[in-house]
Amino acid sequence: MRAWAMTDYGKPLEEIEKPTPVPTGTEVLVEVSHCGVCHSDLHAWDGYYQLAGGRRLTSKERGVQLPMALGHEIVGRVVGMGPEAKGVSVGDRRIVYPWVGCGHCDRCRDERDNMCLDIKPLGIRQDGGYGSHVVVPHPRHLVDPGDLDPAVAATYACSGITVYSAIRKLMPLPPTKPIVLIGAGGLGLSAISILRALDHEAIIVVDTDKRKLEAAKQAGASATVDASEPEVTARLIQAAGGPLEAVIDLVNSSATARFVYEGLSKGGTVVQVGLFGGELTIDLPLMAMRELALRGSYVGTPKDLRELVALAQGKKLASLPVTLMPQSSANEALQRLKDGQVVGRLVLRADAVVQA
Repeated sequence: MRAWAMTDYGKPLEEIEKPTPVPTGTEVLVEVSHCGVCHSDLHAWDGYYQLAGGRRLTSKERGVQLPMALGHEIVGRVVGMGPEAKGVSVGDRRIVYPWVGCGHCDRCRDERDNMCLDIKPLGIRQDGGYGSHVVVPHPRHLVDPGDLDPAVAATYACSGITVYSAIRKLMPLPPTKPIVLIGAGGLGLSAISILRALDHEAIIVVDTDKRKLEAAKQAGASATVDASEPEVTARLIQAAGGPLEAVIDLVNSSATARFVYEGLSKGGTVVQVGLFGGELTIDLPLMAMRELALRGSYVGTPKDLRELVALAQGKKLASLPVTLMPQSSANEALQRLKDGQVVGRLVLRADAVVQA
């Protein structure tokens, strides 16, 4: 198999050849046609996550071995199966659920693979969609996209289920109750699309990039707040018509966590999704007295992916903007994302698909 792989952290990806895996047991071999480029790829590329007090959680500590192909928003065709793989056939096009766990613990058996204590996501801790092939542990990690655009369908495997899972943690809410989204990148636009599909009306989006805020308006945000200007908390409360009751922080930096925390209403909930990193100092008595909730949310489950795809197939889910690039341009795509030049989502398309 061919792969655009990390051979060292923070260095350009290299095109390498690796043996094409032979699926065993319940494994399924998928030939990649499309793979989204995600902010999580940048963290994996850097090789660490920023923690409080200047500490770092490194990929080496998590057992990552290089060289490794990045990429976890994958669509492709089944080209091989182990003898115990049932329910798919060679030639089937499928979305790959990449957040695979050990497959044996209670959480995996309950289809909460993302909560497995030994999770090994594709493209994060083992070869992913920047290669020509990926091995999927079990057919239950594959979802039929039907007639959906494969480039858009690929994004559902991360940005889609990440925001879908976060939104579900806030529901039920009246459609006129403001939900605040921090960040108007690919995740933010996906969240707007999903909220609109769920008939939610009050969606406030916060970002520092005017282009992205304009894209959020076009996608259906009811209000936007420019976080590059002073007094963000006060302007956010004004836009919401009062203190904040429901927030999804898709950035989750020290700065965003602070202005969100300061704007929370009694009983307010923040769902923290982004991995930008940093720390937040909180007033512990006020957490209890105001019944505040700070809740983490890590991607989603296979069930979330199936439900999201069904929502899209029901024609209720608007597609987020997607820019296609050849798989061989993976380095350029990562750099564009790192430089903040992407509105919507970049998706790598296999060179063989480009030439077809």
